[in-house]
Amino acid sequence: MLAETICSAVSAAGLGIAAIAAYRKRFLTAARMAAYALVPLGLVMTGAVEWIAGTAFSPVAWAGFGVLGVAWLLFLSTRAVERRRGGREEAAGGAGTRAVAPGASAPSRAVTAKPRGGQAGQAGQAAGDDFSDIEAILKKHGI
Repeated sequence: MLAETICSAVSAAGLGIAAIAAYRKRFLTAARMAAYALVPLGLVMTGAVEWIAGTAFSPVAWAGFGVLGVAWLLFLSTRAVERRRGGREEAAGGAGTRAVAPGASAPSRAVTAKPRGGQAGQAGQAAGDDFSDIEAILKKHGI
């Protein structure tokens, strides 16, 4: 009950200040102030203030926030470990990966990561076509 009264008083004060700004011919500022002033009143009318007050004093709600915090920490820690490993798979020698020599260049590693079945050759042809288009555009502009 006290929270609703305070929100209503804040809204009334904000609308009063907005009226003074409008009287001084600052209509844009007055409209913005009125919008901010109506937010607490809208929260009271929708029951959000009562829900927040009920949640703040509920031990079950705080336990729920604790569980959400633990879940968030788990997400962050697994992401950090994944970044630290460099995106390697959990299982050693996962399905779909092929062995590459330790000193292999980056393009050969990219080719091994592509699906099997002749698609790697088609992708190489598409890249060549893309470069010929670029070369034609550059020649057209005299570069």
